[in-house]
Amino acid sequence: MTPPPTNTVAGMIRPVPMPPDSQTNRDLLAVMKGTSPGYWFLLGLALFFMHLAGGIWIWQVYKGLGIAGYAHPVFWGVYVVTFVFWVGIAHAGTLISAILFLFRAKWRNAINRGAEAMTVFAVLTAAQFLGIHVGRIWKSYFILPYPNQRGLWVNFKSPLLWDTFAISTYATISILFLYVGLIPDIAIARDRATGWKKVLYTVLALGWVGNSSQWKAHNRSVLHLSGLATPLVLSVHSVVSWDFAMALVPGWHTTIFAPYFVAGAIFSGFAMVLTLMIPVRRIFGLEAYITDYHFENMSRFILLTSIICGYAYAAEYFMSWYSGVEAEQTAFWLRAFGPYWISTWVMIIFNTVLPQLLWFKKLRVNVPFLFVLSVCINIGMWFERYVIIVGALSREYNPAVWGEFIPSWPEMGILAGSFGFFCTFFLIFLKLFPIVAIAEMKEIAIHEKAHGAQGSH
Repeated sequence: MTPPPTNTVAGMIRPVPMPPDSQTNRDLLAVMKGTSPGYWFLLGLALFFMHLAGGIWIWQVYKGLGIAGYAHPVFWGVYVVTFVFWVGIAHAGTLISAILFLFRAKWRNAINRGAEAMTVFAVLTAAQFLGIHVGRIWKSYFILPYPNQRGLWVNFKSPLLWDTFAISTYATISILFLYVGLIPDIAIARDRATGWKKVLYTVLALGWVGNSSQWKAHNRSVLHLSGLATPLVLSVHSVVSWDFAMALVPGWHTTIFAPYFVAGAIFSGFAMVLTLMIPVRRIFGLEAYITDYHFENMSRFILLTSIICGYAYAAEYFMSWYSGVEAEQTAFWLRAFGPYWISTWVMIIFNTVLPQLLWFKKLRVNVPFLFVLSVCINIGMWFERYVIIVGALSREYNPAVWGEFIPSWPEMGILAGSFGFFCTFFLIFLKLFPIVAIAEMKEIAIHEKAHGAQGSH
């Protein structure tokens, strides 16, 4: 498909006119039809890493957590780092879908479906690391608050329990939000599908025919779910940050962690949306729907949250110096110049320095640059969590018990498998459901047509 020319007014990118309804249906449903050798290769690669991680995890359950490379004093390693990383990735989906919906930001409509799907799969990926980190997976039911024969209640002071509540709530709302938004598009696919897909879509469409009462109920449901999901953007990652801030560990016990983690989550989440949607746009020829206008707006959000993260980094170092507490000063000095200095400088350069290039308009709409930058940001955000968790635990108050943590190959294999798990579900989603919201794109076209008619008069 040949992308239409981008409209520019006073140097600012404007949305381009939408194609007609019938063409919108054909273009966006075409993504779900057929599979190329490249698709099967990517799916096979993702499945390979997912099953490799599954095999490593089974071996870990058999042998014990000793194979994970934990050593005193670091007993929160790659698993907890990756858990926090995936929870952060999930936040952009809720922001794009819920908060921008409440603010009536129309540019979200081309990317919200991919972001919502990313949110659900990222939350499911993160949830697995609670069990992987605990080790004794057969004891997982101990963290569920239900009447039991043991006569025991769960430990509400445990961060593990906080995360259980946060993840389960977030996953429930995210799945509901994705499904409710999908219903009109599932009905469109149902009317054009055959075989088992028609049966599947008929069941999932819940009898949708698109009359006025259904649309009214649908819009009201999306609005209410947006109102419920919006506080979760702030609360869920704040709860995850309290896993650390509630502990008396140098570098952790600080009030900045909640806003710092939330800003970082949105930052990494938007980067992951770019990482996923840029190849989807290119491979499936969706340039008419996912335009430079959308990339520029996402770039602005990345630039804003990068500045907030940079401020948080600077505030942490300033307060450690200003406090006069030797343990805090030592911890932050060793972050920059100690055994984990590479991780720290990768974090700083990738998360605060490189995104400043987005001040330049040409780079905000340069698709290859944005893809490389988004990958760098995701790497930098993983290392941020690594520096916070491993760097702090390895250098606490007593130098006599200092140690160094070196990730083991089983940990790195399970880390790679988490990306395989995430990509597997995203690739399957591409072929089962519209990755761009068809009904919402048509709504934009209707508004553009109405405004154009008003302008002609």
